[in-house]
Amino acid sequence: MTLEEARDFFSQDRYATVATGIVIDEIGDNYSKVSLQLEDCHKAAGDHVMGGVFYTIADFSFAVATNTPEHLTVTTNGNISYYSQPKDDKLIATCKCMKEGRRFCFYESTITDGLNNIVAKVSFNGAHL
Repeated sequence: MTLEEARDFFSQDRYATVATGIVIDEIGDNYSKVSLQLEDCHKAAGDHVMGGVFYTIADFSFAVATNTPEHLTVTTNGNISYYSQPKDDKLIATCKCMKEGRRFCFYESTITDGLNNIVAKVSFNGAHL
């Protein structure tokens, strides 16, 4: 799948692309890189980025890395570790395959800010449909 085909296919993921504003930057075999320009709507009452934003960008990076129109994968488990708040107004999630099986897969999404500081990591287990 090309980058444009991926953007077209995942434009139907309206929560990630429309409501949240995540953009697909790169795709490859069992790999994706997505980004989000942070805005006030992504912040919690304490004026920090809400935890769900970190999980959403990681979950979307997993979806982009593992799904095509012909091959769908669903998350069976996702475990997030928060490291710090971003030091600027951008989040980038890079998702890579750790192990790909016939029925199950294991991926890791690393979330950084625009200054390349790691802010969170998410381990995903998925099941191929």
